[in-house]
Amino acid sequence: MKRLWVFFCLCLPGIAGAQTDSLLAPQITDVPHRQVLNLDGQWHYIIDPYNTGYFDYRHHPTADGFFRNRHVSDPGQLIEYNFSTSPTLHVPGDWNTQSPELLYYEGTLWYERTFQFHPPPHKRIFLYFGAVNYHGVIGLNGKIIGEHIGGFTPFDMEVTHQLADGRNFIVAMTNNNRHKQGVPTNNFDWWNYGGITRDVYLITEPETFIEDYFIHLSDLQKHIISGWVKLNGPRADHRRVMVSIPSLKLNSPCMTDGDGKAYFSFQAPNLVLWSPRHPYLYPVSIKAGSDTLRDEVGFRTIAVQGTNILLNGKPIFLKGVCMHEEAPFGGGRAHSVEQDHILLKWAKNMGCNFVRLAHYPYNEAMIREAEKMGIMVWSEIPVYWTIDWDNPGTLENAKRQLKEEITRDKNRANIILWSMGNENPRLPERLVFMKALVSEARSLDPSRLITAALQVSGAHHDTTYLDDPLGADLDVIGGNIYPGWYGPPAGPTARFTMIYNKPLIMSEFGAGALQGFHGDTTTRWTEEFQYKVYEEDFALLKTIPFLRGICPWVLKDCRSPKRLLPFIQDGWNRKGLISDQGIPKEAYYLVKQYYSGKTW
Repeated sequence: MKRLWVFFCLCLPGIAGAQTDSLLAPQITDVPHRQVLNLDGQWHYIIDPYNTGYFDYRHHPTADGFFRNRHVSDPGQLIEYNFSTSPTLHVPGDWNTQSPELLYYEGTLWYERTFQFHPPPHKRIFLYFGAVNYHGVIGLNGKIIGEHIGGFTPFDMEVTHQLADGRNFIVAMTNNNRHKQGVPTNNFDWWNYGGITRDVYLITEPETFIEDYFIHLSDLQKHIISGWVKLNGPRADHRRVMVSIPSLKLNSPCMTDGDGKAYFSFQAPNLVLWSPRHPYLYPVSIKAGSDTLRDEVGFRTIAVQGTNILLNGKPIFLKGVCMHEEAPFGGGRAHSVEQDHILLKWAKNMGCNFVRLAHYPYNEAMIREAEKMGIMVWSEIPVYWTIDWDNPGTLENAKRQLKEEITRDKNRANIILWSMGNENPRLPERLVFMKALVSEARSLDPSRLITAALQVSGAHHDTTYLDDPLGADLDVIGGNIYPGWYGPPAGPTARFTMIYNKPLIMSEFGAGALQGFHGDTTTRWTEEFQYKVYEEDFALLKTIPFLRGICPWVLKDCRSPKRLLPFIQDGWNRKGLISDQGIPKEAYYLVKQYYSGKTW
């Protein structure tokens, strides 16, 4: 923990940050099916670029920081902040697109929400945040109760004994400053949306409850379903647990061990398998004592055989597209099921059976919506471009985000690939770092494939080749190329090769265009230029015998402060197949045409 302590101090200078593991509860999963009080809505906020409101109460118990949420009790009293008279932001949501003065803001912003709650007897209560970007310190009723680093994964804190019967208030310090030691680091090509970007809940559970579970198809030929259930509480050990699939009339009793974990395995002979054409989900019930947890789960297998990717034992080609978690119209972090559905519907209508969710874990609603729609998923952690490879704290941070991602989403049938990162430089220290992540992912979830989006090494004559040594540790190779945009176009004699006998997904390719800007095919930024690049790219892709998936970059135009060309970019990455206003470009229809008639 000492290394993490150093890392937290670097994240917010002058803050003696709470050690995360000691303040956070074990990660509760399947939150959509639990008893919750939704705390979304309007939260008061205060912009605090100098971190004026922060004090560490464990070292300064009488300090007067914003966590105390004090109010003036007499006219002569001096208190230089007031949440109740401050403006509001909607939670969930980024702060950047809710207020013009916050569009480019990076720093500390405080949130406050008052709510009524009457704690029921003999229950445990947890405060859950879907995500806070990037550093969150959470206070309840004037005391710090938790801290979290990482902008895209959930965390929760037990608040059973901190809640009052009646009025309660949450004060959250959020900070989205970029740091060299961070994951992602201080240089990345998307908008640094700040704030409480996903749902906030109070979760009510029995004293001993179902904390987590994993259920999956472990043997395709024998239709064997296996997994485990983890209980949390004073009576978690040696307890009877029942796992049921009612529609199959299957019930599997099991007993927890001394650590509160129960393992099960049973045969399901009439199982309908999940696939893009038939995304069937079974209602599953888990019961332990007074607690019952329900979910909808799909069963499938995913594997590689030579250069083939096998879904349910049969070769499949991944017709995909890359995405950013941005609202379909305009900018801003996507945070609702309705927004998620629109984005996924655009991909589905283009012919996609697969999406690459770049470059960080998306909200749980996006994953579940894609699962219902029959869309397979590549899920990634933000080990993007260069990282502080030699920093042990940075590696632990990446591992923690990987663990939180896998813990939350391991029961979603549509996730077939865990990605360790994107376009990292070929350095010896990077290889050690990435190998450690691959090993961590396999230990957490051996049932899925491991990948990463790798850079090509270069070209020899007309041949582009990929020989990144990290490929030896991956199940599926991801490759990013941009012929015709960042290099010469792919001519009629162009070829692509790599040193691995493994499946390849071309995880990025494409070109930029301003929707509505037209001209000839040689004029950059026109829709015609983008269309021509895609035509040349598809001609190259057809020559690759080990190609098993493609992901054009990117579904829709997305915000990026790195994209500064006036009148064309204006803070937007224009490589979208759809504009930021939801209007398809000509290349969208070309991709749709290729997907509908794909024969290679």
